[in-house]
Amino acid sequence: MNDILLFFLSFIVSLIALVVVKKLVEKFGFYDHPTEELKQHERPIPYVGAAVWLSFMIMLLFLRLSTSFETGTLHSLRGIVYGGTMIFALGILDDILDLHFVTKFIFQIAAAGILVSYQIRIDIFPSLILNILFSVFWLVLVINAVYIIDIKDGLASGVAFIAAIGFYAVTLPTEHLYVNFAALILAGVLLGFWLFNKPPAKVFLGDAGSLFIGFILAALSMGAEYSMKHPVGLSAPLLILGIPIYDTLLVSFFRFRSGKSIFKGSNDHYALRLECMGFSVWQIDLISYLISAVLALTAFAVTQLPAGPAFVVMALVFFAALIGSAVLGTVKVKD
Repeated sequence: MNDILLFFLSFIVSLIALVVVKKLVEKFGFYDHPTEELKQHERPIPYVGAAVWLSFMIMLLFLRLSTSFETGTLHSLRGIVYGGTMIFALGILDDILDLHFVTKFIFQIAAAGILVSYQIRIDIFPSLILNILFSVFWLVLVINAVYIIDIKDGLASGVAFIAAIGFYAVTLPTEHLYVNFAALILAGVLLGFWLFNKPPAKVFLGDAGSLFIGFILAALSMGAEYSMKHPVGLSAPLLILGIPIYDTLLVSFFRFRSGKSIFKGSNDHYALRLECMGFSVWQIDLISYLISAVLALTAFAVTQLPAGPAFVVMALVFFAALIGSAVLGTVKVKD
């Protein structure tokens, strides 16, 4: 399967699925309505996260039927299909019922169990139990990290698109074909969605879309080896997913410091703080895209560089994150 063709087909299928799903959700009134708090869009916007799930699954089926790899080569994709569908269903329920965070965690842990059962897990500890527990923790972290940055038009979809390209590029030299293909499919699907989600957004991901995308990115991050040279290469997925993980840590820190629950919505996100500094939605998006692209390139670099230079690069990234946090911490936001 030609990679460019696979990406292009994923993009086209995404556009078609989006148009179909958009008409259906408009017919049944499945909208995100503006509020006086975090949801400040001017009119109801349809939730079409189902289009992302549908087009991704269609392309995985197409990949399976149009290729002739040895038996077992794409076996791990079943774990992504089953676990991803569970997370998508969770998101639909959350969009409708606004589920309690404990319920969502239970579903996410179950989906992580599905991935692990298909040998998609992190293997960095000598103990299998520790590897499984860390894999579950990582998956839940990434799912929710992508979910919480979906607060501005085009932000989550654009950052996730760059992350998918990053995982494709970093794992391209490896033999983990299912990661390469799934990352490329996700990138094509997200590009199609982004065209409708960019500011001013005509459609929203909803919880179904953002949770599903987070699950797929987490699965991709656990599905490959990043460096056979040194352990610093293991930081590659942290860099590729740098924006959502950074925002999760930043928000958690500010909420903890102010005595708030980390599970409640607030204005502590970096994007909302940038908005308070006078940046427009487009400017916030472009800043986020640029940083995401730089981090993805950095991730590729640390997998190729010797241990010493790779460690220096990671230290510089960490130092830059601290400076950014200090600046954002001076911004006054509404409680």
